[in-house]
Amino acid sequence: MKKKYLLIGLITAGFLASCTSPSETEGVDPVKEDTMQIVSTEVTEIDSSNLTSYGPEKVDTTIAISSDELLAKFEGKEELEATFKGTITETCSKMGCWVNISKEDGETFMVRFKDHFTIPVDTEVGTLAYFSGKAIQDTVSVELQQHFLEDANAPQEEIDAITEPKITMTFIADGVELVR
Repeated sequence: MKKKYLLIGLITAGFLASCTSPSETEGVDPVKEDTMQIVSTEVTEIDSSNLTSYGPEKVDTTIAISSDELLAKFEGKEELEATFKGTITETCSKMGCWVNISKEDGETFMVRFKDHFTIPVDTEVGTLAYFSGKAIQDTVSVELQQHFLEDANAPQEEIDAITEPKITMTFIADGVELVR
């Protein structure tokens, strides 16, 4: 009989321990703490029926910052976990395994998809998307830059013009919500 109560006590203790979040039982990771503070002051109503999810993680659109806020927060860092929204300017035409997002200055930055998940290759330019994941400081080799241009169906002259590696911010998304 005592074994029965001991077993019930252990199961209850295990259940209670599993219900606490890691931040309650461990030190707070400074990168994640910084990420938690990145919250947009803009409130936008999103009809969830207009969202289509891709990737292994669900994106919390309510905490998304703008792409320009992401770039400002990333400045001087090697990596930063965040959720942001941006306008798609280009999609990988071969598999849908990356997109380019517009910046305020007219330039773009790349979002690649963790574990090579994909979105539809026919995703239209101008589509609003929400991304969760990690911004990283990335060195993109000549070969990879040329590969991305080939995926984008760029002219051969543009592909051949790439001769040096490029250091840039890249966002590695583990979840995407497309607004349709």
